[in-house]
Amino acid sequence: MQIKILFDSYAVNKKISIGWGVAFLVGDKVLFDTGEKGEVLLHNMEQMNVSAKNLKTVVISHDHWDHTGGLWTLLKQDNKKTVYACPKFSLEFKERVKSSGAGLIEASRFTQIAENIYTTGEIAGEYGGGYMAEQALIIKSPKGLTILTGCAHPGIIKVMEEVKEKLAEDIYLVMGGFHLMQTNKLTVALIIERFRKLGVTKVGPTHCTGKEAGGLFKKEYQNDFIQVKAGMVIEV
Repeated sequence: MQIKILFDSYAVNKKISIGWGVAFLVGDKVLFDTGEKGEVLLHNMEQMNVSAKNLKTVVISHDHWDHTGGLWTLLKQDNKKTVYACPKFSLEFKERVKSSGAGLIEASRFTQIAENIYTTGEIAGEYGGGYMAEQALIIKSPKGLTILTGCAHPGIIKVMEEVKEKLAEDIYLVMGGFHLMQTNKLTVALIIERFRKLGVTKVGPTHCTGKEAGGLFKKEYQNDFIQVKAGMVIEV
């Protein structure tokens, strides 16, 4: 299955726009997160020959602006979509989705959303001293499981362990925000060690992972490290 990276703070070339946040297209119908700006998302979709009308499902990891920003422009283009949210997303977010005319599903638990594509459902996280609801996306393929994260506020290891509880298969790739920008080197090293023990073959840390933590992952994983950039297409 293909993953097209539609939004990131780095790009493969100057034809692709950049911004803060992530957006990953899985196959041609499932979009995970939408980045901070609709115009950037739509521009990159056009550059990568992605049609808004072909998208049937949008999964939002958590309701922060840098993951939801492109959603509203996308729904103005075509609202015939189903948006997967967590139950404890803000009422404002959920009402805005409904008022756009799109469908809304609140995923409280592990749920299959398409063939070989799943959401973890809501996992409890923390941000700024308060509760943060977040979900991750899972893809099953012959290579193993691919886990896509928005920011991993619940903790990237917690997310991976929740996935392993539901799907006792090898993890091929973990990609997205790992939320390690403020994390010290020793803790990052322990997290990387846990990745290895969980049998993760490839990693693609980006967004809120931070350059220092990303560098440590790159040093450990070497050729199995993916430098995530908007405009990339990855086979999983």
